[in-house]
Amino acid sequence: MTAVGTTPSTRNLDVGEQIAVRDPRTGVIDAQIVPPTAGALAAQATAMRAAQGAWVDAGVDGRAACMRAWRDAMASRRVALTNALERDTGRRAISTMEVDLVLGAMDRWATMAPAILQHHEMASAIPFVRIRPAASPYPLVGVISPWNFPLLLATLDAIPALMAGCAVIVKPSEVTPRFIAIVQASIADVPLLRDVFALVPGAAATGQALIDLVDMICFTGSVATGRRVAERAAARFIPAALELGGKDPALVLASADLAHAAPALVWGSVINTGQSCLSIERVYVDRSRHDELVQRLLALASAVSLSWPDETRGPIGPIIAERQVAVIEAQLADAVAQGAVVRCGGVIEAHGGGCWLRPTVLTNVHHGMRVMTEETFGPIIPIMPFASLDEGIRLANDSVFGLSAAVFAGTNDEALAVAEQLDAGAISINDAALTAVMHEGEKQAFKLSGLGGSRMGAASMRRFLRQKSYLIRQGIGRDPWWFPEPASTP
Repeated sequence: MTAVGTTPSTRNLDVGEQIAVRDPRTGVIDAQIVPPTAGALAAQATAMRAAQGAWVDAGVDGRAACMRAWRDAMASRRVALTNALERDTGRRAISTMEVDLVLGAMDRWATMAPAILQHHEMASAIPFVRIRPAASPYPLVGVISPWNFPLLLATLDAIPALMAGCAVIVKPSEVTPRFIAIVQASIADVPLLRDVFALVPGAAATGQALIDLVDMICFTGSVATGRRVAERAAARFIPAALELGGKDPALVLASADLAHAAPALVWGSVINTGQSCLSIERVYVDRSRHDELVQRLLALASAVSLSWPDETRGPIGPIIAERQVAVIEAQLADAVAQGAVVRCGGVIEAHGGGCWLRPTVLTNVHHGMRVMTEETFGPIIPIMPFASLDEGIRLANDSVFGLSAAVFAGTNDEALAVAEQLDAGAISINDAALTAVMHEGEKQAFKLSGLGGSRMGAASMRRFLRQKSYLIRQGIGRDPWWFPEPASTP
């Protein structure tokens, strides 16, 4: 619709202004989205607040029934939804997996919610006072989600928030918005749900407007934007749950089985073309095993092919967000200028108007290089040897980020002893990026990787509730206890 080669603006667009959308495989601007006006967004928030009471009154069982009905409505649109995600991201297999993960999450939360939300009256330290716990959901939750997993990250916070009893507005990334209309159509099939849940298109201005309308905000994205979200939320005294950048390290000890570690590291580094906050972006290996690990990684990484000219050819898809190309190129150029050796990959390739990077193994790297300290979001595997385990742990912790990590050793116990010393919320033991597929383990982000409660496990739902306690006096009619009689004088 717009001329080939035209790129969407990256400035903060005014709410209501048309936004162009680029196909990452072809580079063609072939769609537009129109954000709601400020008035329309405010009116929608008001209407959803009004409907939230009925959503709470439906009870957890009623909400679970709606969630399962929504799951069926989404499943009936599986093909259209997967195709839209494929257009958004340029990848097929990951889009299929993404839909399956979200459908599974709907079932999981609908099943888990009753146990998580139940409360039991208990005794207190005062014999005649009992405590009846309760909780009140935040009436309206806002979610601002990124482009790397459009559907999964648009619903990761929304589903438990809905099951907790909140109304939810999601603002997905303007880079990958094609799936929104299909999800909205599925929501419309569930009468009670459609009054309390919506996805709205838009860019930065829409996200900013959303923060001013909600009672809690969830944001996934960069540290720079996360800071602005947190500041805006703090000004309104509303909680902000932030999951921000990552520069996840992997430690490979001398005792590790490299035949096992190498493929796990490649998978953890190039899954979704490295466009994941939980990707392995730094590898530290005992010096005695460095050369062997490099050779194994080269053999594996060199065999990973691009999904070009069609999506079935290989697992490496295009770089989704055009602005990310410059980030990757700058990091590679900086590393090479400082002496890094590109062992494979290392060149942004243009195919059909899209931008692609094959798995890239770098050696002779150090922490003065941007590729070792800044989030990359690309399939780059820098490898650095360490002379002692203490040095390896120090290097792994030498980061402003603390999202995830991995440790490979001869035994799980040896790996766990090292993992206990790492500053990260989710640490895979003798594997990599397990947090991508495991949902029960509660974790928080360390350092600049985020703020707020766990997005995994039961805590993910509880963070959408304000805790209350009813303090119940037993034995009404007894003499008051709080003003004891003064002692008599002789």
